[in-house]
Amino acid sequence: MANEKWISTFEEYVNKMMDEGKVPGAAIGLAKDGQLVYGKGVGYRNVAERLEVTLDTVFGIGSITKSFTCMAIMQLQEAGKLSVHDPVLTYLPEFRLKVGEVVEQMTIHHLMTHTTGMPPLSTLYAALKRSIELDPELEHDPQQKNELAQIPPVDTYAEMFDYIAELDFDLFGSPGTQFSYSNDCYAFLGVIIERVSGKSYETYLKEHILEPAGMNHSVFFLDELKGSADITSIYAAKEKDGEKEVFLSDNWWDAPAMRAAGFLKSTVQDMLKYADIYRTGGLAGSVRILTEESVKQMVTPYIQSEPGRYYGYGLMITPDYHGTVLIEHGGSIKGTQAQMYVIPEQGVTGIVLTNLADSPATALMKGASNAFANRPVDASHLHVIDYEVPADRVEEYTGEYLSNEGMKLTIISEDGKFTLVNEDQQSLPMQPIGEDLFLVKRRGSEACVRYIRDSNREIIRISFGFRQIPKAVKPQTV
Repeated sequence: MANEKWISTFEEYVNKMMDEGKVPGAAIGLAKDGQLVYGKGVGYRNVAERLEVTLDTVFGIGSITKSFTCMAIMQLQEAGKLSVHDPVLTYLPEFRLKVGEVVEQMTIHHLMTHTTGMPPLSTLYAALKRSIELDPELEHDPQQKNELAQIPPVDTYAEMFDYIAELDFDLFGSPGTQFSYSNDCYAFLGVIIERVSGKSYETYLKEHILEPAGMNHSVFFLDELKGSADITSIYAAKEKDGEKEVFLSDNWWDAPAMRAAGFLKSTVQDMLKYADIYRTGGLAGSVRILTEESVKQMVTPYIQSEPGRYYGYGLMITPDYHGTVLIEHGGSIKGTQAQMYVIPEQGVTGIVLTNLADSPATALMKGASNAFANRPVDASHLHVIDYEVPADRVEEYTGEYLSNEGMKLTIISEDGKFTLVNEDQQSLPMQPIGEDLFLVKRRGSEACVRYIRDSNREIIRISFGFRQIPKAVKPQTV
């Protein structure tokens, strides 16, 4: 296998993308029918000490953790301890919102599919407050330091419920009708797992998923690895004189009240064992982790997350990925960008882990899958056509879009061309591909910007990054 042409083509692409993204280190694994066909560490887990990445290097996996959370829920359903269609209030009676009684309509299924109707909220930022305060670079960022000082810390489940109960927001729609990615929903699932199982969320996952699957280097707490040296340092980036500057920032963030949303750490070797559960219909090696029926429920495309892409339970599903079904999820948090692929019909599983957020992990995973299938490394499964925006609609597509989660997007138009400027002041060209629909390329991958209108045909939100983001209201002039 080492001499196959696809490998050299892929590795050229890896080197190019990592150089462009200034990524310190990455671990890449691709398996066919459970057997490793490509595995390599690229770059360094610690640049200053020239310590190389291996397939056993521990990285964060970010929101891929969400699929583990849903797997735990499915196990508890198999055990007869809950149903995904149970009301959330059955297990979380203290859950309340200012919008009132609509919480009574929310089910566990709505939490798992990000369809409660809740918008992106600032809860995770509050839950991370203690960790962020330990970042040395905070002293050099007075704006963030001031913003952080304005919010209370969310350290416990009780504080999380109280924090959310005091937030002012409108729902995007009734439960089950609107998709908008929500870390809060998954924090709630973690509480449900604890209350139903009688164990802490972290202990439940360890005893019922990680240990049975042989994932011996996968943990929430690094001290559980008993001094293992093969743990990556983590890095952050900032803009300096118009250039991306990457620096060591070896303070792992944690959010005790929201670990179920994205705080597991793992390795390529372990994550390939995990991905295999979805390829085999519930087996990790010879150990059954889930029934085939539970796996089917997890990979059912319940609601569209963006054109051609759907959300199941903690997993994204693309029904037509070069003629087959792709099951996937990514993860991003400080010092982490990760991507997992499972293509069951072809027996392919893959994982990419990096030690820098906003790095091209998804592009590397897509490139591995493309190269292995003898497609161009940057081949897209999307079938898009150019669309000309009517002149009288150009202005309505522009403006600012703000979320309580901290996302700020500005869309501008110059000479008939649209550009999305994100909170990091990165300018991303927008390609019109349909009515109210644009394509954006970032970090070597593609994403859609979809405009959402109200009953009066006025644009009120956009969907981007799997989140619905409200349009900022322009101040009225007197």
